[in-house]
Amino acid sequence: MTMRGAGLWKALCVGALLLPALLRAQEVDLTQQNWAPLDAAVQAQIAAGQMPGAVMVYGDANHIWLRKAWGLRARVPQAEPMTVDTVFDLASVTKVVATTTAVLQLVEHGRLNLDAPVAQYWPAFASNGKGTITVRQLLTHLSGLRADLDLRENWNGPEQTLQRVVAEKPVVTPGTRMIYSDINFIVLGELVQRVARMPLPAYVRRRILQPLHMHDTAYLPGRAVWPRVAPTELLADGHVLRGQVHDPSARRMGGVAGHAGLFGTADDLARFAQALLQPGRLLQATTLAEMQLRASPPEEPDPRGLGWALQAPLVANRDELAPQGLIAHTGYTGTGLWIDLVQRRFVILLSNRVHPNGRGDARPLRRQVLALLSGMQAPLPVSADVPARDESVLKLAPSMPPRVLTGIDVLRAQHYAPLLGRRVGLITHLAAIDGQGWRTLDRLRWAPGVKLVKVFSPEHGLYGDAEGAIASGVEPLSGLPLVSLYGDRRRPSAESLQDIDTLVFDVQDAGARFFTYISTLVEAMEAAAELGVRVVVLDRPNPVRADRVGGPVLDEGRGSFTGYPGLPMQHGMTVGELARWFQDDIRQRRGLTVDLQVITMQGYRRDQWFDQTGLDWVPPSPNLRTPTTAILYPGVAWVEGANISVGRGTDHPFEWVGAPWIDANTLTLALNAAALPGVQFSPITFTPNAGPYRGQACQGVQVRVVDRNRFDAPLLGAVLTRQLYALWPQDFQLDKILALIGSADTLQGLREGLLPQGWATRWQEGLNRFQQRRATYLLYDATH
Repeated sequence: MTMRGAGLWKALCVGALLLPALLRAQEVDLTQQNWAPLDAAVQAQIAAGQMPGAVMVYGDANHIWLRKAWGLRARVPQAEPMTVDTVFDLASVTKVVATTTAVLQLVEHGRLNLDAPVAQYWPAFASNGKGTITVRQLLTHLSGLRADLDLRENWNGPEQTLQRVVAEKPVVTPGTRMIYSDINFIVLGELVQRVARMPLPAYVRRRILQPLHMHDTAYLPGRAVWPRVAPTELLADGHVLRGQVHDPSARRMGGVAGHAGLFGTADDLARFAQALLQPGRLLQATTLAEMQLRASPPEEPDPRGLGWALQAPLVANRDELAPQGLIAHTGYTGTGLWIDLVQRRFVILLSNRVHPNGRGDARPLRRQVLALLSGMQAPLPVSADVPARDESVLKLAPSMPPRVLTGIDVLRAQHYAPLLGRRVGLITHLAAIDGQGWRTLDRLRWAPGVKLVKVFSPEHGLYGDAEGAIASGVEPLSGLPLVSLYGDRRRPSAESLQDIDTLVFDVQDAGARFFTYISTLVEAMEAAAELGVRVVVLDRPNPVRADRVGGPVLDEGRGSFTGYPGLPMQHGMTVGELARWFQDDIRQRRGLTVDLQVITMQGYRRDQWFDQTGLDWVPPSPNLRTPTTAILYPGVAWVEGANISVGRGTDHPFEWVGAPWIDANTLTLALNAAALPGVQFSPITFTPNAGPYRGQACQGVQVRVVDRNRFDAPLLGAVLTRQLYALWPQDFQLDKILALIGSADTLQGLREGLLPQGWATRWQEGLNRFQQRRATYLLYDATH
C-alpha cells in the first residue's frame, strides 16, 4: 500500500499510547447494564414519526453488549413488528462495507495503487479532464466530480451508466475540495471488477462476506429473504420497495453498484465491525491506521479518510477532541455504522426511516445514541497524541444554518462558570438535550469543576414515557440517585436538597398553562428558597411560539398543579421567563427570596416555531409526539377532562377526538362550518388503547393544522367544546372541563353558545392585565 509515512507512524503511535484508555474501556462490565435511557431515546424518535422502527447492536471486538429491535419493520400495506434479524437496505453503508474494503484489499495485494490515476486501470475514464484523478481521490471524495448522475436523463443498465461516467467532467479541480459523490464509488466498483476480474458481488461475497460468515448480507437479496427485508419508500405508482434497492441510480444499474445496493442485518455488520477491530482478519493494521488519517482539506467541517468519515472516540469529552480514532458511515435509508478504534467498540443503528413516505429523519436519534454511549466513558486526556479539536478549523468552515443555542449550550460555552465549585441537583427529563444530542445530565456529570449529586424528574419521569405516579430510584447510566417529583411528593424535600447548594432546572415545556412541568418549577423554586439553595434555569424554546397569548386567564382561587394562578391557557413565555414571574410571586406570597439565575438562549426569537430553531424534537411527554401535536394541545386538551377520547392510546394523540356516542359526519360538518382559521376537520373512527374508551370504537374527527400561522388553539378548544355540547347535550359532560379551563365565565359562555368571534372579547380584559405584567419578564425579541 502507498502510505504517507509520518502521518501513518503518528496514527500507529496513538493506538499504543492510548493503551491504558483501551484497557479501561475493556474492563467495564456491561453484561448487567440497564439500557433504559437508550431504549427511551429510540422509542421517542419512533413515536415522533422519524422512523417506523430500529435495530441496534453495541459491542466490542469480542462481545455484544446490546442487541435489540424496536417498533415496526413495516407500516404499509400492513403493520409488521421489527425483529433483530431484519434485513435492511444499507444504502451508502455499502461504500465502506463492500467497496472501500474491496479496494483496500486489492491495494494490500499490490493490484491497485491508491496514488495511481484511475485511467491506469480504466483508460476511457481519462476523457473530459479526468486523467489526473487518482484512486485515493475517489475514496476520499476529492475527485472534483459532482454528487450523482443526472436522473432526469433516460438511462438504464450498467453499460449506459458507465458511458455517462466517462462523459462526466470535474466540477472543481481534483484534490482541492471535498464533494461527497456517489459517482466516485460507482467508479471504484467498476475498478474492483476490472482489477479483480470478477463481478463486484462475487468479489464481495468471496473476500468479505463469506470469510466473516455474513450470510444475510448480499446484493440483490433473493425472494426467500424478502419477508425479513425492511421495506423503504412507497412509490408514486403505489409500489412499496422491498428487496429492491432504494437508491435510484443503483436501481437503474440493476441493483448492484459501488455506492449502494448492499442489503444486510445488524448482526452481520457486527461481524464486520469486530473483524476491523481485530487487525489482520479483514485488513492489515497499517491499512487500518491509514484509514484514520484525515484526507479532506482543513476547512471542511466533516473530515474524511479513505472511504470513511472520521470522528472522535466515544468518550465523554469527544466534542473537545480532534476527529480521529473513530470511523463511521451512514446511509440515506436510515442506516449507520460507527467503529471506535480507540475504545475498540462499535455501534450499529439501522432503521428504514424513509418508510413509507420518505420524510423520516434518523439524524436526531443517531446524535442521541452516540451521546448516550459516549457519556458512559470517562474523558480521554488531551495531549500531543490525543489532540484537542482545532477551533480555528471550525471558523474556516462554511456557515451552517442558524440554530438556537439553548441554556445548556450557552452554559457549556461559558465553561459552566455559574456552576463551578457547586454541588448540583438537576431537574430534567428525556427532552433536555443540547444541540449535539447530549443529555444535560451527562454534560453536567462530566463538567469539570462541577459536582452533580442528584437527579430529579417531573411528571412522566426521566424518560418522558410514564403515566401516573412514579417511584424514585437510580439513574442507570450514571448511578446517581433519581428522585421523582411526581410520586409521593411534588416538590423536593428538605432531605433531598440537604447535600445540594444549586438546583438546576432543564425541562422542555409545552407552552400551555395546564402542562405540569412549570408547576414543578414553582414547587422546586419555593423549596430551594426555604433552604437557601440557588436555582439556575436553563432556558428552552416555547414550542408553540412565545408570542402567542390566548384563552381564559385562570380564575382567582382556582390554582392547582395543572394551573398556575394568573396565567392564561396559552401564556407565550419560555421557562426562563416564567421562572422570573414565579420568583416575584414567591416573594409576594411567601416573603421568600429565590436566588435565581436564568441562562438565556442565543439566537432565539419569540416568533419561532420549534422546527425553526434547528433543534432536535424529543417528545416531552408520551402524547406530545410531534411539534404539530404540541400546536394542537392547548386547544384539543380542553375537552379531555370530560368523557371524550383525545386520541391517547393511538398513534395520533390530540389529532383524533371522539367518543362512542358521537356521529363523525355530524361533528365534522359542524366544525368545518365554523370556519376556524388554519384548521380543517375530517371524519374518523378509531379504537384507543388508553383513556376513557379503551378498547371501544370511537367516532369523531381528525384535526389537521393547514396554516399554523393563522391557527388559534384556544379558539379551537372553545369551538370544539361548544359543538360537542350543542350536538350532544345529554352525553357530553361539559361541567367536568372546568378544572382544566379554569374559568367559570368561559364555561358559562360555552353553555350559552357564544359564537367564535365573541371569544376574543370575552377573554380580552384578563389577557390585557396578563400582557401588561408579562412584559416585565420577557427576555427575547420577536424578530432579529
